[in-house]
Amino acid sequence: MFHRGSERPFSSLLERLPSQCAVCRAWPSQPVCDACVARFAPPTPRCATCALPVPAGVAQCGDCVLHPPPLDACLAACAYVWPWPECLAQFKFRGDAGQAAPLATLLRSAPWVEPALEQAELVLPMPLAPARLRQRGFNQAHELARRLAPRKADARLLLRIRETTAQSGLTRAERLRNLSGAFALEPLRAHAVQGRRIVLVDDVMTSGASLFAAAQVLRTGGAQHITAVVLARTELPD
Repeated sequence: MFHRGSERPFSSLLERLPSQCAVCRAWPSQPVCDACVARFAPPTPRCATCALPVPAGVAQCGDCVLHPPPLDACLAACAYVWPWPECLAQFKFRGDAGQAAPLATLLRSAPWVEPALEQAELVLPMPLAPARLRQRGFNQAHELARRLAPRKADARLLLRIRETTAQSGLTRAERLRNLSGAFALEPLRAHAVQGRRIVLVDDVMTSGASLFAAAQVLRTGGAQHITAVVLARTELPD
């Protein structure tokens, strides 16, 4: 029996029902089974501040050494390679909210993500522009964030106030200029980030320009420590 005021009780029930694994088609299973997570999302040495793959024993990639991003840490659960692009497309573009819970579990199980969530005072999803949010019907980063840390997730503090042109084909500097002024803190609550440890959540990280731009807004607002956690990371910088 659901209690009055419980959040999305029907979708929460659907997330607990047996289903077929989206990868290996095992039944009954979770939407993504443990065996597929172990096989297709193995722990990988990654740059501490942008999550690109690095050789074992290397803390940061050369680009982050030369151009330190406004992040204290960046954590990724898996590479953006098969089968994850299809799973994310099902979740992100086809409105399959049932994928949010297993994907959040995958993200939470990545090395160092659990401690980052425990130490954080705020867990903020990467925001969508209003037009994009209306078109899609939900923010996939918020769906992940509220399952990762329901008491700390806040989708109304960090805002996207400007849509931008496509990032593909732009250099790093052009991407950052393209995103200038795209993010802001809610004016009446901007003080909420001062001195806080914050986890910033997104589904896919490509160049990192959007995450870096959002993190810079938090840094300027006085955040003490910022960790980005992403479900999937592209393997090559672009």
